[in-house]
Amino acid sequence: MATITASASPAMQETGSNKASSSTSPDCTTTAAPAPVRYRPSLLVIFSACLVLMGAGGPLLLRVYFVHGGKRLFLSAMLQISGWPLLLPPICVSLFRSRRHGVANLLLPPRLAGAAAILGAFYAVSCFVYGLGSEALPLSTSSLLLATQLAFTAVFAFIFAGLRFTPFSANAVVLLTIGPAVLGVGPGAGKVAGESSRAYWTGFCEAIAAAALAGLVLPLVEVAMARYGRRTGPAARVPPPYVTVMQMQAVMGAAGTVVCLLGMAIKSDFQALPSEAATFGLGKTNYYLVLIWDAVSWQLLNLGIMGLITCASSLLAGIMIAVLLPLSQVLSVIFLHEKFDGPKGIALVLSLWGFASYLYGEKVQKKREAQKMEQQLALAKKTGDLESAAP
Repeated sequence: MATITASASPAMQETGSNKASSSTSPDCTTTAAPAPVRYRPSLLVIFSACLVLMGAGGPLLLRVYFVHGGKRLFLSAMLQISGWPLLLPPICVSLFRSRRHGVANLLLPPRLAGAAAILGAFYAVSCFVYGLGSEALPLSTSSLLLATQLAFTAVFAFIFAGLRFTPFSANAVVLLTIGPAVLGVGPGAGKVAGESSRAYWTGFCEAIAAAALAGLVLPLVEVAMARYGRRTGPAARVPPPYVTVMQMQAVMGAAGTVVCLLGMAIKSDFQALPSEAATFGLGKTNYYLVLIWDAVSWQLLNLGIMGLITCASSLLAGIMIAVLLPLSQVLSVIFLHEKFDGPKGIALVLSLWGFASYLYGEKVQKKREAQKMEQQLALAKKTGDLESAAP
């Protein structure tokens, strides 16, 4: 799915090799010309990508929380991961409908569930750091900085998932790194009115740290799925059932929520919530509505990311997060009336250029793979014809 073929799940690669070997078997007597191999993303990949785009309101509502008086950082982190209970009804329905295949075969293997819990706790730390950056920076600036997670995803996927760079993907990583760096040329370009330079630079570094942590979590999820996600029965197919995606997200969300709840208890956030709601700039009712819809939006975003990692690759998940960049820019200017000046425009252009480079590289790579597969099928057909013609 990704431009870099090594970023695909090993289970997916194994299935593809099995298909190729079965096509090249000498026992194959099919005389029809091999059909051209064309790349078509699965419906699960398309559905997951749509969920990511639908979750674009998450960062916007989180910024609304901070702009209008919200100050609870652990609460802001929990909003990003606490929507997992919404997945329990569809998980139960999916397991009930598939009970004839054996529910045990559809549940997460214990080692995979344990790895998901650890990664969920680590992701909670990433969300907390992202909340620190969102508190200090405008949404348009923090979203541009968060786009650097693609570079971190590529680096960590190279280290942990055996990802190989192509010229196009390397160009995309460089551009998506330089683009946000433009914002650091002049702090006033993205600084909130009345904010000190020290606070701006602190938020700048926090946003970069959040991008690095998020870029580390994505490849580790892919590695965990490949190492501990081996299954039997109907759950062994590739891509896996979507109930696997929902279970992974639910386990990670539950573990991350526990971490955030502990942080809220230590910081006495539960006692401070009523007073914060009473002084919220949009009113007490809107305070709770912002929290609820923010959690729902983030859950859509997280579920889409998990689906892309499980059904495609961690690199594609990072790419889709980068796709949210222009949408976040538009939403922040329209709803939060944030300034969109020269440095942000340059950073946006460079980021979009990097994304376009990745898409073009993916198209070229898939075309080469299709041509190679067609050659293999043609050779297999020729070999089968020669063997059938031999006395």
